Amino acid sequence: MKICITAKGNSLETAVDPRFGRCDYFIIADSETMEFEAIANANAQTTGGSGIAAGQLVSEHNVEAVLTGSVGPNAYRTLEAAAIKIYTGVSGSVMSAIEGFRKKSFAPVTKPTVDSHFGMQ
Repeated sequence: MKICITAKGNSLETAVDPRFGRCDYFIIADSETMEFEAIANANAQTTGGSGIAAGQLVSEHNVEAVLTGSVGPNAYRTLEAAAIKIYTGVSGSVMSAIEGFRKKSFAPVTKPTVDSHFGMQ
C-alpha cells in the first residue's frame, strides 16, 4: 500500500514530524516493498494554507494513508475529501512508523487532532 509519513528528514531512519501541514518532508513509501521517495514540504513556512497545500500534494501522489503526529482541520478536510485515511499520534522513526502501520498498531482518526495553525513558529 502506498502511504505518506511526515518526517523531519529525507530518509527512513529520520524521526516522524509531529506536524502534517508544516512537516519538513513527506516520505511516500510502499508499505510492502519499503521503496520510498522523500519530498521536501515547500509550504512548511507559509503563513497560511499549509495544511490544504500539503493535503493536495499528498493526494497527487495517490497515497491511501497518512501517518503523522497530528492533523489540523483544513488538512483533515482535504485528506478526507481525497479518501485518504489519517493516522495520528505516530512517533519514532519513519521506519518504525511503517512497521507499526503494517502491524495495524494505529487506528484512523475521524476528526482533526489540533487547531488551525498548529506548529507555526
